[in-house]
Amino acid sequence: MEKPQSRPLITPCVAISAALLHQGLVLMVRRRHPPNAGMLALPGGRVEPGESLMAAAIREVREEAAIEAEPLGVMTAVEDRQYDDDGRLLSHFVIVVVRCRWIGGTAVAGDDASEIHWVDAGAVEEDTTICPSARNIANQLLVGENSAMMVR
Repeated sequence: MEKPQSRPLITPCVAISAALLHQGLVLMVRRRHPPNAGMLALPGGRVEPGESLMAAAIREVREEAAIEAEPLGVMTAVEDRQYDDDGRLLSHFVIVVVRCRWIGGTAVAGDDASEIHWVDAGAVEEDTTICPSARNIANQLLVGENSAMMVR
C-alpha cells in the first residue's frame, strides 16, 4: 500500500514591495514568476533572513529595475494568499509596502522582472494586467494620500 503524500506546511512569508513615484509616474515591473506571474506589480520580493525592510526595498528595486532608491518609510502592508483548485492554501505572503524615492539609474528589467513600466494615472485605471494590490498603492501614490499613511 502506498503511503499518502503529505502537503508541506504553509507559513506566512514576509515580503517587500517598493512604491516608487518619479516625475508623476509609478515604477512597475511585469512579474516573471508566481505569485502574479505575467502581471504588472511593484518591484519586490522576499525579505532575506537578517535583512531590514528598508534594505530589502532598496535591494529589490536595484535587482528588478536597476534603479537606485532611498526608502522613505512604510506605507502599508497587504496580504497575498494563493489557493489551488480545491481551495487548499498554496502560499501566504505578508507584503510590507515601502515608499521609496528615486535617486538614479535607468530602469532595465532584471531578476524576476520581464518588463519595466512607468505608469501614469490613466494606465493605472485602464491596464487590466496590473495586480489589484499594486493598483491600489499606485492610486495612493498618484493622488498624494500617501503622506497621511506614512509610518516613520
